[in-house]
Amino acid sequence: MQASRRRRTAMSNTLYCGPVQKAEAYCLPRFQTLESHLSYINGSLGGNHSFQTYRDRYCMLEASSATGSCAVYHSPSTASFSSNGSTTCNQESQPYLSDIRQSPETTNYGSPISGSCITDDATDFMHKLKQLETVMLGPDADFQESYDNSLASSIASSEIDSWRQMMLAVPRRDLKQVLIACAKAVSDGELVTAQVLISELRQMVSVSGEPIQRLGAYILEGLVARLGASGSSICKSLRCKEPASFELLSYMHVLYEICPYFKFGYMSANGAIAEAMKDENRVHIIDFQIAQGSQWVPMIQAFAARPGGPPHIRITGIDDSTSAYARGGGLDIVGQRLSKLAKTFKVPFEFHPAAMSGSDVQLKNLGIQPGEALAVNFAFTLHHMPDESVSTENHRDRLLRMVKNLNPKVVTLVEQESNTNTAAFFPRFLETLDYYSAMFESIDMTLPRGHKERINVEQHCLARDVVNIIACEGIERVERHELLGKWKSRFRMAGFNPYPLSSLVNATIKTLLESYSDKYRLEERDGALYLGWMNRDLVASCAWK
Repeated sequence: MQASRRRRTAMSNTLYCGPVQKAEAYCLPRFQTLESHLSYINGSLGGNHSFQTYRDRYCMLEASSATGSCAVYHSPSTASFSSNGSTTCNQESQPYLSDIRQSPETTNYGSPISGSCITDDATDFMHKLKQLETVMLGPDADFQESYDNSLASSIASSEIDSWRQMMLAVPRRDLKQVLIACAKAVSDGELVTAQVLISELRQMVSVSGEPIQRLGAYILEGLVARLGASGSSICKSLRCKEPASFELLSYMHVLYEICPYFKFGYMSANGAIAEAMKDENRVHIIDFQIAQGSQWVPMIQAFAARPGGPPHIRITGIDDSTSAYARGGGLDIVGQRLSKLAKTFKVPFEFHPAAMSGSDVQLKNLGIQPGEALAVNFAFTLHHMPDESVSTENHRDRLLRMVKNLNPKVVTLVEQESNTNTAAFFPRFLETLDYYSAMFESIDMTLPRGHKERINVEQHCLARDVVNIIACEGIERVERHELLGKWKSRFRMAGFNPYPLSSLVNATIKTLLESYSDKYRLEERDGALYLGWMNRDLVASCAWK
């Protein structure tokens, strides 16, 4: 999958109350509605099960909130793989749903892994597992030194350290620490340790439990996917069918209403544009990911009320043609909707569609006309553009230089405040765990855990990004966030200067937050606005000229 074919990230789509716009979905477990409770169904993993097995199982489990049905699927083939990465196919049909657990309170993963699907030497694995079990059961302190010496004779010292970390976390049922230990084992290539931890994690995560349990369920799928394949095969294996467009629309609308992150981002961007264009008669707005176009509804209404009359507005909407699925049609739907609104409010309006990925945009696609004041909107989209670490073309910086040459009056940037672009796997994992822990905790404050749509909201709006960050590398990893400090460096290198934010908009956003939890915080520093949950910054917004 190419980044150019990615649809909009969950966060950007959320403001538009539209579906996740991604050209190809990352497969995550589907959840069934069984007697008003959503249960995760997972089969036990035997010695010959592989990532092919995982993939088929997860891609075949479809959400069925309308019917409440549950089906057992079989695959025509499975494959086993060894520690050296080789694979062998086993052409036989095997059932994947062997353990169904239902509870009014939580929905857990199924049975633990039996045997090893990663090591060629089953005897050696069972020996190590026996040693591990002995330690976890708590051997006498008098024999600890002799035990460590025995263990060291058969296992590498780095693996011993990982196992010691695991031994401290697992008995305490410290899910966060077990997730970290598992990610460290994956990062270090300690496959036996990783599999033991994966088996344990399947008993600890829950898609309807505490925030860390719910996030842990999706993180676990990312770790399994990363172990099972490498490079492009990971994301290809994770593709699965999107839910219906109207269902995604509903999920995004729910998330948009319960979290202020997306309203914050678009309100701050619109405020900067309105301020810059307050005296202009002809305004051209270029939106590098227009999706449903809903961001511009309040903008058109605001211009209609401007003293002296509204300006002539032209909007260039950029969007990958594959996003037609999300809208139920092409960009003409967005144009018709905005044109009808503008006509109602008597605002002169034109819409210019540019059906392509943002990274493919060239100057000729923008329809620049003389005499127009130009505003460019980069809201939750630049992090999808490959940079110098992915492609020699470096579209991330190329687009900024191209836009600067257009001499815009204002350029708005809204991005998630996270560092997952060039970080190595393990620090990237830690950053993802920390960031999305705050996100899931904030959802927990507003949306009850028993809410029938909550699993769908988290799965389709957030979880796919989590899996992509953890499981994928290279061009396949399209969720590449950077901290605002890095974005500032890129804008300055392109020749931009900071544009001051509107104090009126800041006050409006503060009023907005009063209707949410008091754990949200808004902070203005160094010419930018930050919205966070408790002590974690989650979204940053700024403007440039």
